[in-house]
Amino acid sequence: MPRTGIANLPLHGGKAPRWLFERMVRLSGDILACMVEEGGPRAVLERFSDPYWFQALGCALGFDWHSSGVTTTTCGAVKEALRHRDDLGVFAAGGKGAASRRTPCEIEEKGERAGLGEDVPSLVHASRMSAKVDSNALQDGYQIYHHFFLFTREGDWAVVQQGMNETSGYARRYHWLSFAVSDFTEEPHSAICSQALGGAALNLVAAESRETRQALGELSSRNPDRTLGELERLRSLRLPARHQVLLRDLHPDHIRRVLLKTYERQPEDFATLLGMPGVGAKTLRALALVSELVYGTSLSWRDPARFSFAHGGKDGHPYPVDRETYDATIEFLERALRDSRAEGREKDAALRRLHRFYLP
Repeated sequence: MPRTGIANLPLHGGKAPRWLFERMVRLSGDILACMVEEGGPRAVLERFSDPYWFQALGCALGFDWHSSGVTTTTCGAVKEALRHRDDLGVFAAGGKGAASRRTPCEIEEKGERAGLGEDVPSLVHASRMSAKVDSNALQDGYQIYHHFFLFTREGDWAVVQQGMNETSGYARRYHWLSFAVSDFTEEPHSAICSQALGGAALNLVAAESRETRQALGELSSRNPDRTLGELERLRSLRLPARHQVLLRDLHPDHIRRVLLKTYERQPEDFATLLGMPGVGAKTLRALALVSELVYGTSLSWRDPARFSFAHGGKDGHPYPVDRETYDATIEFLERALRDSRAEGREKDAALRRLHRFYLP
């Protein structure tokens, strides 16, 4: 089960000024270098899969703890810091909006550069499946608009995604870690970050939805007319309010077109169905409702989400970012790294001194 301390992150705060973002890039690069020195590239992925550590990193870099921008700007700074640091063995792809759509190409380009060869397609698959799950299989009211993919030369990976709820104006963050994922379609998250429990969510990746996932392969492989006929009958029944809402926006013509494609393809399981082009949230919702209401399979409506500053924040809380202190922190970290490389026995002592570094 994922560690789910959910935080709904308000969409305010705006972009960091250029001078601050440049320092965020330098500081995040130094922090990553320290982490690789201490625990290797794998340790970096483990930290990014922890929502509390990620939030702390964003705050340490100077971003607003209460803004969705802590995700997009922190990931942007990390990606920029890693751009010319192949020596660290950690590579970054993706980002917000249009950058997220370039993720597969960036994985291929950087994966080839890292010598991953045959592992590159599996990394691209992991990126696409994590996006498909959080966009379509987990229907919690948040539309994914940010997809950040970290990977190593060993083929390990981590994902940090964010979605927005247009009604509430809040964001939700999703964390993935490759060596914690045994099945993309069942409880795959390391954590989902938000502040409060949401309402009902169609959760096809919950363990409780296993029967429905198994049934969806069969439903998508049969004649579309049968499934559409059952959907029409469901519309005439007195159903719980949540089902009526979900049925309301299922358009038969769209569902028919997609089901014709799945009928031709005959997907062997839910993962194959989920990965098919054109199979989106509405198609999965239609099939899931048919499976639950007609065939009685179990289906989860459980929202999977259950539940600082080092340099100030760019919004001025709890105090404005102090450039002098920020620069001193960067200089201190860089000096510690230089010293640790020069004299290996001094490395641990240099890094332990960080906690005694006073910040006003």
